[in-house]
Amino acid sequence: MNIVASLVIGAVTAVAPVTTTPLSWQDCGDGLQCAQIQVPADWSRRSGQKVTIGLAKLPAQNQAVKKGVLLVNTGGPGEQIALLRQAKESFADLTKWFDVVIFDPRGFGKSSVINCPVPAPFATEWVFPNKDAYDAYAAKNRAFGQACAKEAGPLSGSLNSWQIAHDMEAMRRALGQAKLTYLGNSHGTVLGQAYAELFPRKVGRMYLDSVFDHTTPDLRTWLQPRAKALEANFKRFAAWCQSTAACALHDKDPVAVWDEVMAKARREPIPAPEAGPGVGVSDTQIASRAGFTYEATWERLAAGLARAQAGDASFFAKVEGAPDPDLSRVILCADLPYPGYGKVKKLEDVLRRDTPHIGWRAVWLMANHCAGLPPTRTYAPHPIKAPGLPPVFIAGGEYDDNTPTADGRRLAAQLNGARFLPAVGGHALYLSGHPCVREHVHRYLATGQMPPRGAACGPAK
Repeated sequence: MNIVASLVIGAVTAVAPVTTTPLSWQDCGDGLQCAQIQVPADWSRRSGQKVTIGLAKLPAQNQAVKKGVLLVNTGGPGEQIALLRQAKESFADLTKWFDVVIFDPRGFGKSSVINCPVPAPFATEWVFPNKDAYDAYAAKNRAFGQACAKEAGPLSGSLNSWQIAHDMEAMRRALGQAKLTYLGNSHGTVLGQAYAELFPRKVGRMYLDSVFDHTTPDLRTWLQPRAKALEANFKRFAAWCQSTAACALHDKDPVAVWDEVMAKARREPIPAPEAGPGVGVSDTQIASRAGFTYEATWERLAAGLARAQAGDASFFAKVEGAPDPDLSRVILCADLPYPGYGKVKKLEDVLRRDTPHIGWRAVWLMANHCAGLPPTRTYAPHPIKAPGLPPVFIAGGEYDDNTPTADGRRLAAQLNGARFLPAVGGHALYLSGHPCVREHVHRYLATGQMPPRGAACGPAK
């Protein structure tokens, strides 16, 4: 089954460049310098209306010996410049060699911004229990998307990685760089994949961390590694419980307790008295809110499961976290379009065969983003061909169930000379401070030296 794309941008070849005016940098606080460039709102009609892309630079420590500019996208998709202000220390090592430049993607922040008049819906139960619940949410998401498209003006239909990769090429020229040096994390790796395919001979060095695979049109193939990684994290949690006295389920079989709680909640919602009289928690609510990825959450999760087994599911009535920025889902679903309820439900049944405890949940996350969004021009997944691309360095964490290592390995296999580095860790290895990964990244970006074949990084210490 293929991901369905509507109005797919037909060619993967790049369009002709436009003339770019050199950047005029101005101090903009927090040790940053800021600038803007003008680019076509739609690169397939480059003579049309222009929009602004905002950039911010963390200057190299020694301008006399710097190696050039490193363009960075940390993922999301979302605002980047505000993040750089808050997380300059994450990039400080890189300023030994580079001016670190980050940009707000079109529609965000200091670029031509789109303020969607209707907020995107936030589903606290994103593992949808039935078609009625899905359809009700999809209707809200459609209303959001329609209002946002009207507000987008010239950018309507032009929010995807194909367009942003062309913006990046305009940035390379404006920055005066013969080749692009790039660090992409998470969705930033989708931008990297698009740029590598469209402009392979303009790439100097490219590091991609926690790859979001954009090369696999078969949705089942794309989802299975996510499901398996999530199920593996569930088993890690269970093993930790059995070996750790601090776990509330230490003297029990945590897998059996989970299955018991889920079966009980499926038959009838489990009371959650702390959430109010008459409030109950269903199995799909528990599946939406149980986090097995991060060890720091396991002790509280185990205690919550123990209470749920005893008849009080109050722990799972709480919703933590915040919704993504509104435009994130517009770009994400243009890059990774997703089918409707019927096909997603069938895929859940398929995933349950191999990942019956929680891995099957992986099928619903993108449905939460994409359900009901109005059609737009998409840049859908497809195998990548990038003749002339230099060796790309890719890394991934074995505990990452959002961008599993299978994604990074699959991409590396398609890029001539690419090298994949596995690490014991989770998402965003470089930005989270994994020392072994950072050491390899610095060596590669500064000198071009790849990790040795077969290299791997152990846990961060």
